[in-house]
Amino acid sequence: MRTTRVTVAALAAAAALTLTACGGETAKSSSVKQISGQAKAGAATVLDRPFSKPDLVLTDTSGKPWNLREQTKGKPTLIYFGYTNCPDVCPLTMSNIAVAKKALPKADQDKLQVVFVTTDPERDTPESLGAWLRSQDTAFTGLTGDFATIQAAARSLGIGIEAAKKEANGDVVSMHGAQVIAFSPKTDEGYVLYGESTSVDDYTKDLPKIVKGENP
Repeated sequence: MRTTRVTVAALAAAAALTLTACGGETAKSSSVKQISGQAKAGAATVLDRPFSKPDLVLTDTSGKPWNLREQTKGKPTLIYFGYTNCPDVCPLTMSNIAVAKKALPKADQDKLQVVFVTTDPERDTPESLGAWLRSQDTAFTGLTGDFATIQAAARSLGIGIEAAKKEANGDVVSMHGAQVIAFSPKTDEGYVLYGESTSVDDYTKDLPKIVKGENP
């Protein structure tokens, strides 16, 4: 499939610099890494410079320490930053991945690691995060912990997040980038980016290649 190079000012960078308030609003953040890559006619952007996997240790849904690099070493991995009280983008993204994952052969399903890191750790306790993720896929990994640590890890992947804030109407909103980063089992580098408009069909088509560490 023909690919088109995008600059920092185009699709990939625009996605990385956009924060989504689940509920529809957006804001800009200038404190994340800018990226460039090759955007296909589909949903994926293959990055020119893959991201290093964050050296991140947080708490999983069983309340135990979980080391991202160690636990996902040599495994195809999807990482997403969001929060369980999000009314739209986060549940849709995780649902799309869950549905697409089920289309993989069982052996490939077992290989694929899907990691959801909360951007709202004050409310997303291990217990509540675990219950929410189990409704999507029982094999998904949920992580929570110190917000500053989470924010630094997200920004190292070109994803901006901000601390949850209470709106005038009383709603608590967490501003976060809505990108999914795919990490290769061959290099452990984040080499593919997906935006919030990625559909079930997009993931279903691409995941077999992601599992093998190939370009979608």
